[in-house]
Amino acid sequence: MTLPPVSWDRMIRAVEKVRERLHRAASALDRAGIPYAVVGGNAVAAWVSRVDEAAVRNTQDVDLLLVRSDLDAAKAALAEVGFVYRHSSGIDMFLDGPGAKARDALHIVFSGEKVRADYALPAPDVADSEAAPGFRVLQLEALVRMKLTSFRRKDQVHLLDLIDVGLVDANWLARLPEPLADRLAGLLADPDG
Repeated sequence: MTLPPVSWDRMIRAVEKVRERLHRAASALDRAGIPYAVVGGNAVAAWVSRVDEAAVRNTQDVDLLLVRSDLDAAKAALAEVGFVYRHSSGIDMFLDGPGAKARDALHIVFSGEKVRADYALPAPDVADSEAAPGFRVLQLEALVRMKLTSFRRKDQVHLLDLIDVGLVDANWLARLPEPLADRLAGLLADPDG
């Protein structure tokens, strides 16, 4: 396999595409009056940037929290700005155009529903969000609970980013139910794994 040369322009364009996708979707949902919250890596980046811009980690997609009963309205609003709804492998997403890949998508999580049946907690309420410049972002406590619930490798890295900038510390342990408190305690005790 022959790779193209390294390019700052390509790297910057990749980050800008995610940012533009997030803002285009948020604007469409705001115009339609559909409640939503940005979750996932972009929400973590938004919180981390409040403390230390240099600690912000880029992410490749956009994760949105919606109320399931708003899905049809979201389909219409997002179609107006070029997104194509797709349900594949149990995942609801909006591709950024008809030829886009799943990585070029908005991934949907439904408010108050478990993402997976074995998760300890359902996704947060979409009302647990606040305004950020250009979009609504999940409040920090709801985001931390969400990351501790899914606890995949990338969620652990996101939690470590929040710990690293001082947004999450041992004081959080008393606020969390089991097994979330144990998961956070493990990260705090051994952040290098």
